[in-house]
Amino acid sequence: MTSPIPALFIHGLWLHSASWQPWIELFRAEGYDPSAPGWPGDPDTVEEARQNPESIADHGIDDVVEHYAAIIRGLGAPPILIGHSFGGMIAQKLLGQDLASAAVAIDAAQIKGVLPLPLSALRSTLPVFRNPANKHRAVSLTAEQFRFAFGNALSEEESDGLFERWTIPAPGKPLFEAAAANFDPHSPAKVDTANSARGPLLLVSGGRDHTVPESVTRATFKQYRHSEAVTEFMAFPDRGHSLTIDSGWREVADAALAWLRRQGRQA
Repeated sequence: MTSPIPALFIHGLWLHSASWQPWIELFRAEGYDPSAPGWPGDPDTVEEARQNPESIADHGIDDVVEHYAAIIRGLGAPPILIGHSFGGMIAQKLLGQDLASAAVAIDAAQIKGVLPLPLSALRSTLPVFRNPANKHRAVSLTAEQFRFAFGNALSEEESDGLFERWTIPAPGKPLFEAAAANFDPHSPAKVDTANSARGPLLLVSGGRDHTVPESVTRATFKQYRHSEAVTEFMAFPDRGHSLTIDSGWREVADAALAWLRRQGRQA
């Protein structure tokens, strides 16, 4: 018997890795070997993360990439990567380094070369950028800030419930690095978009996303035009940045599974 295909889930800023649990259960039921390790410094629980924000602070993009690369090297086979927000950027970097067999990047953070910077994205990240010292700190969102950045397509009640259940402080450093990417020739937000030997990539966008608007994901898709590897775009027009954790998560997960099957990455 062959071993199950590993599926590695990578969260983004302000969400704990435990928020992937429904996806893990679904992928396990579909025959994969799923896991959702946190970022470097992430405590095991949401409550611990809120109590110890200093453990999360000052980790940049390269730190996170190397953290997951080390995890991947310990697996029995190249995994499928499912990343959300900054996790989607990390997934693209790892795929470009040939460390994964395929990747699904959902509402992925802006990579180097992507120019659109919509006002809603600026507002979503203002809690970090309002203080330059936040580059080396961990920053928390308020429930109101979370509703704008993540839960704008939800009822206030559902958004507030997700905020209470899953949010943790996030390091400011990755946002500062991404903001400076197009001015830094050695930016850690650079992805090898020209790699034609890599596995397939699916870029997923929520049409009502304030944090990573669809224009950003479409611009990311264009960055891959020089690669002959499979790169596809999928949009959920009525969904916001919470689409991996809200009541409609299953629609997104089922679409990802169907795409993986079409790419021959079924369990």
